Amino acid sequence: MKNEMPKLPYPQNGLEPVISAETIEFHYGKHLQTYVTNLANLTQGTEFEQKEVEEIVSTAPDGGIFNNAGQVLNHTLYFLQFTAPGVGHTPEGKLAELIQRDFGSLEELKKQMEEAAITLFGSGWAWLSLDKEGKLQITKETNANNPLRQGNKPLLCIDVWEHAYYIDYRNRRADHVKKLWEIIDWQVIANRL
Repeated sequence: MKNEMPKLPYPQNGLEPVISAETIEFHYGKHLQTYVTNLANLTQGTEFEQKEVEEIVSTAPDGGIFNNAGQVLNHTLYFLQFTAPGVGHTPEGKLAELIQRDFGSLEELKKQMEEAAITLFGSGWAWLSLDKEGKLQITKETNANNPLRQGNKPLLCIDVWEHAYYIDYRNRRADHVKKLWEIIDWQVIANRL
């Protein structure tokens, strides 16, 4: 993906009541825009200037370029995995098979993702990814980290930076995490496989 603002596949109020239009305005419109702008400024005239965001995340050393590229990638995957409440599909096909094989059920996958997101200390992300051996795994990634750093394919994420939920849920991170399942578009996750 290029370093640019993703086009949301829903209106700014399209995720309510799970995520408010006000949160989208700040989280997508201000936070993500800042990361996109910062990354463009930081990479100008460097070896990373023409690289795709995934390549920057995979190869950049720790520091400003990596942090901003990680947040561009993470937020893009985050915002594009949603659909209006009640519209999302259930996992089907290969994704459903992998969930059954690696977690035993969708309910167990959700339970483990919630646990990872709720117990992550500080800011960061809970990720469902596909590892190099083709197995689904859940990880906690702090700050701007992404499973790509370990050579894994990111599929689904939960953002637990406070700006992702504080307007709507205040300090109730767990409530926010549990409500996100209502807006996950499982077809998007399947397509990422």
